[in-house]
Formats: sequence, structure tokens, C-alpha cells
Amino acid sequence: MLKPLSVCIAASALLLVAIQQKEFENKPAEDTEWPEYLGGPDRNHYSPLTQINRENVNKLKVAWTYAMPDSGQTQVNPIIVDGVLYGVTNTVQAFALDAATGKQIWIFGDKSKNGSNTSRGLTYWSDGEDKRIMHAMGSSLYALDAKTGKPIETFGDKGKIDLRTGLPDVAKDKYMVSNTPGTIFEDLIVMPIRLSEDSDAAPGDLRAFNVRTGKLAWTFHTIPYPGEFGYETFPPDAYKNTFTGAANNWAGTAIDRGRGILYVPTGSAGYDFYGGKRKGTNLFANCLIALDARTGKRLWHYQTMHHDMWDRDLPAPPNLITVTQKGPDGQPRKIDAVAQVSKQGYVFIFDRVTGKPLFPIREVTAPKDALPGEFPWPTQPVPTKPASYARQAYTLTEKDISRYAPDHDSLVIKFKSYKKALFAAPSKEGTVIMPGFDGGAEWGGAAADPEDGILYVNSNEMAWILTMKDTPKVSEMSNLSPGEKVYTTYCVTCHGPQRKGNAKSGYPSLVDIDARRDRAFVSQIITSGKGMMPGFTMLTADEKQSLVSFLFGDEKVEAASGATASQKVYLPYQSTGYNKFLDANGLPAIAPPWGTLNAINLNTGEFLWRIPFGEVESLKKQGVPTTGTENYGGPVVTASGLLFIAASKDGKFRVYDKKNGKLLWETMLPAAGFATPSTYAVNGKQYVVIACGGTKLGTKKGNQYVAFALE
Repeated sequence: MLKPLSVCIAASALLLVAIQQKEFENKPAEDTEWPEYLGGPDRNHYSPLTQINRENVNKLKVAWTYAMPDSGQTQVNPIIVDGVLYGVTNTVQAFALDAATGKQIWIFGDKSKNGSNTSRGLTYWSDGEDKRIMHAMGSSLYALDAKTGKPIETFGDKGKIDLRTGLPDVAKDKYMVSNTPGTIFEDLIVMPIRLSEDSDAAPGDLRAFNVRTGKLAWTFHTIPYPGEFGYETFPPDAYKNTFTGAANNWAGTAIDRGRGILYVPTGSAGYDFYGGKRKGTNLFANCLIALDARTGKRLWHYQTMHHDMWDRDLPAPPNLITVTQKGPDGQPRKIDAVAQVSKQGYVFIFDRVTGKPLFPIREVTAPKDALPGEFPWPTQPVPTKPASYARQAYTLTEKDISRYAPDHDSLVIKFKSYKKALFAAPSKEGTVIMPGFDGGAEWGGAAADPEDGILYVNSNEMAWILTMKDTPKVSEMSNLSPGEKVYTTYCVTCHGPQRKGNAKSGYPSLVDIDARRDRAFVSQIITSGKGMMPGFTMLTADEKQSLVSFLFGDEKVEAASGATASQKVYLPYQSTGYNKFLDANGLPAIAPPWGTLNAINLNTGEFLWRIPFGEVESLKKQGVPTTGTENYGGPVVTASGLLFIAASKDGKFRVYDKKNGKLLWETMLPAAGFATPSTYAVNGKQYVVIACGGTKLGTKKGNQYVAFALE
């Protein structure tokens, strides 16, 4: 007798589940988990999972959601180990969830005290039954019991250490937070740090700590000391940290555990936009550095920007991949490589062991003209391959001004007045920074299939205008009240002389701040910072009180002293702020695309495909083709041929075919997902999860982690 069709279908479905369950059971744990930041030590955002594929991806549905106890920008790439998801909230509380249901297991931290910085995730370490979550909150690093979320008392001072440990005394009170997960090698953890970007920045020394005890294991000086390699690339006293600092790793690192090599990308030295006090190439700022992970000894380095004057930090961990190129005998050979994306739109790719570039890198002549007292380096490195994945300022012409701009003619006039040459120095006239201060590539980083040598990188196409002005002299500030003096010294660059800010570029107005926030909140933000605003820990209590009183309009004014704000080194020039080149509607003033998604074959240095990424709803309604949007957060690539990415300002989550960039599926998120997703499998089912905090770029706030799976 024939069985009913429904019975056959049900039996087939059960058989499929059983086959999938067996498939997952046969996979090693690392193939079904997402155990480290960006997927693994190679930072490739890659998963070998194949349950979700080209044929069934359009059947993805929400499997579970988790509502955080707070809301706002969330940049976290969660990790998943042993069926548990570990993430961080907007106010930097660590939590653990059942990865199959989203049910909370534990949460650690006080949301009323920890909103001082964004977080991109956590680090997991284990040795038998000793399983730890390493969690940075401000300048503290906590070791938490992975099962309970409670601090491990034997680590540091009752479960935490100060990340300023090992720095010179002059840096003890300077601003420092860590918002990118650390990297594990054996019993060591290397922690990225974010610092001030002014002349008062702490030194960006790379340091490794013992995961069990919290003790400092080794230090690498990114501003070299006397007798160390690179010392002559800074002025003799630079290492004393009295007039320059930073050259820090804030974006995270990659690790080749088999070889014991740590790959560290660094940022610029302070002050970002004027280097008159730091003459030289400034090693090890703007470098990819290969270190012995056990000792911190330098193995090799490459500097991607000499004497940086444009804030060209290396923005993301490098990718450890294997490429195929012809050897000296003309035969194909496999090369273990390290590829570093950059804000300026270039990919620098090297032999992982020797540091030899796999494609020639030219030293291009740079303009000599600069502000008086500045010393531009005469050349800058530009890879011959791959080509830049973002437009360069020097290639722009009047034809590149957006035809969708209502103020097109006035934008053309402004455009003509700006400097646009390749590596044009900061200027009082205004210098076009394209790709902008956020890239090009940004902290989301690139995805890669580690074996086929294909790199997938999303890129911003936003021009910014860098304009410099004379810094007020001490005598010119003598008539200012103490609070206004502090404001002029530290705050005016971003919030403007009238405190109106620049909302279109992401800097809020401080006018009538007393009607929106209380004094305690403002005082805390001044000290600890928030989001991308650094904290001003160097201010004395009197200076901070004066600043708060000035902002609230009730400062008691006595005779002005004429003294400068504490610890601020006088520089003759300062930036007028981080200003995007926008039209009257707040859209980019240059023509689309305004965001792209790129696939680059690093075996050949050629592009496989390049598409606009993201949509502007107001233009879409007018029938305008896809323009792309600004985007933050990276992609994930899987062995089944899929590329998962949120990141875009329009708030959508998309899946593309990695072979050709064809859109296979998309959905609207509850808030924009400015983060990199994670994918994993539990109980035979594959999930993809994304943190949706919105807020950035003027998008609505959100507070959810959303996991998707097949129906």
C-alpha cells in the first residue's frame, strides 16, 4: 500500500535532519563554532559550514532574538563556544546566551558606569576545566569564569588588571580604553588599546599579559627607545612621551600559532594632522609588524605611511591566507601570506615569514608644500597590485560632483578651492581626504577564503575635508574664562566655537546641553569618553568642573590666569574638525557609488567583481540606481559560496554569491547592524547572528542580537 505524500515528505525531512546531524557530528568543533574574534586566529571571517547555501538561503528566518538591557551602537562580533554565545552590550556589559535559543545565562557589568567606549567583542581561553572570558571595560581587563560570568579572583587584582600596566609614569593618567578583543597565544593575551590622537596621547606600546595571573610578560616600544631599531626615525626625546605618543594597535591582531608569529597593524603618532614636533618617518607608527609572539621581538615590519599627517591608521587586523603564484622555475607555488587592508584603499600583501611584498610596492613622490614647520616625507608607498578598491582624491574632477546634489554649482566652487594631489598635505585652504578618515576599509575588516586567495572587502566612498587653522596662543586665550579655555583647547575642534557641532558629520551640538543631560552625565563623558570621543583624563578636577560649568552656562568668572590647559603641548596648528564633503541634503557631494563591496583575487592582484553596496531610500523612490552607502562592520564568507553582510546605513542584512556578487537574499533588521556577523552550528542547525544597535550615521537606536536559520 502506498504511503500518503505527507508521510513521505515528513520522513524525508527527518532523514535530511539526521544526515545533517551526522555531518555536524563528524566535523571538528572549530568547524562548527565561532571561537574567536572574526572567526579565528587568521581573522578571515570564514566558516566551513555549508548547511545554508545558494539554493536554500532564501528560506532564512529569524530563529531567536536577544534584547540587551540598553540600546545604542553595538559593534560586536560575538563568539560561540560549546553551544554558548558570548557578546557585549552597548554599555559594555559582557553576557552569555544559549546559542540555540538566545536565552541569557549570565551578564556581567553595570550599565550605568560602563558606557565609556564601544566594544567589538570578547576573547575566550581555556585549559581543561579552566575556561575564561577576557573582557575589557575602559582601561581594565577582566578575567571572567566562562560558566558563571564572575571575575576570577586569582587574576590580577581580584579579577582585573589596569591596561596601563608597563607604561611609563608620564602615561599613568592619560586616556586609554580597549574596544577590540585581545589575541591569545598559549598563556598570553595581547590587548589592543585606543588612545588620544593629539599630542598628549599615551605611548602605544604593545604588551602581552599572562592570562592566568595578569602579569606583564613582554613589551614592544612602538616609539623606540635609545638603542632600539627605529630610534632615529623620531626626534631623540620622542620616547619620553612629552610631546608625541600613540603609534598604537587599536584594531586588533592576527596570529599564526604554528609559527608563533603575531601580526600587528598600528596607527599614526599623535598629533594626527601636524607632525612638526615629530620629524622623521616615525617607526613604528602606520606599520604592519611581525613579532615573535612569545617574546615580543620584532621579526620584520613594513610601514604603509611615512610620517602620517592624515590619520591613516591601519584599521583592521590583517588576513592570514594562502595564495598561489609562479615560482622562479615558472611553476605554481603556494605561499603563506599576510594581507593588510588600509583606509587609503590599498591592500598590502607579504610573505608571512619573510615580509617580502608579493607584488611590487612603489615609493611615489609626495608634494613638498606644507604648513610652515611641517616636514612631509618625500615619498609614500603605493602597491602596484591590487588596484585601490576606493577612489583617490587626486583622480576626482568637477565631473565627479554628484548630479543628485541640489547645490551642485556651489559644491563645484568649493571643490575647486581644495587641494587634491596624491598625498597633499593638510592645509588652511582645505585638503580633500579621499578615501575619508574612516576609509576605504575600516574596523570591520575583510573576509577571505584562506585557501583560494580571494579577499572580500566592503569600502566607504566618502570624501572628507581636512582644514587647518592657527592654534590660539596663550596670550590670545588670556581673556577667556577657565572653562572656555579648556573648551577651546580640547573641544572646539569637533564641537565648534559656537558649540553647534556638526550633526551631518556625526558631532552633536552642545548648545542647551543642560536641557538634555545632567551634570553627572556630562562630567562622566568628559572623563571616560563615549563612542569615538576620547576621554580627557588629563584634566584636573578644577578644569573639569570649570568646563562643565561653562557648558551649563553658570561658570563663576574670576580674573583669567592665562595658563594653558594641563598636559596639552602647544602646536601651532589644529584641525577645524572632521567634516564630510556633503551636499545640502546631507548626502555625499561626490558622485556614487558611496559604498562598495569588492572581491579581489590576491593570487593575481586582479578584481573578480565590484558592486555598489547599500541603498539610499529617498533616491531609490525616485528611480535612482543603487548608489551604495557608508558602511561599518565586515562580511562573513562560507564554504557554501555565500557572503553575509549587514554594515550598511540602510539597515539591511544581505547575502551575496561570492563568485559573482549576485544578491541572493536580503531582509530589514530592527536597527542597522554596524557589526560583523558570526555563523555557527548547534544541534545540527546552522545559525547566522548579527548585533543590531543602529545609532551611527544618524540611524535609529536598537538593542537586539538577531539570529537567523533555515525554516
